[in-house]
Amino acid sequence: MDQNPRTVYSTASGRICPSCGKPVGECACSRERPNPQSDGIVRIRREVKGRRGKTVNTITGIPLHGEALLELAAALKKRCGTGGTAKDGVIIIQGDHRDILIAELEKKGYTVKRTGG
Repeated sequence: MDQNPRTVYSTASGRICPSCGKPVGECACSRERPNPQSDGIVRIRREVKGRRGKTVNTITGIPLHGEALLELAAALKKRCGTGGTAKDGVIIIQGDHRDILIAELEKKGYTVKRTGG
């Protein structure tokens, strides 16, 4: 039985990058590699299910990581005048602001599509 000797989590430093073995916050290899699931199209989806009836917009496919993703999320939240978050490569904006979000992302040079209903 072949086991992978690499550590993926440490209580001292948290998640560990499987490629370089450094803590995820210090890892440079994930910033250099593009997201393999991303096809270059940013998708905006309106969701209600699982959110106690509250409407949110989820934005996926953005080729940014870490601090850059958080800065973009902050700019979009400020433009919409609402709350939200960014985690696991997805930006969540509270409320239905698809038209504003599409216009802002296209201004920044992204190809944007509406998905879902």
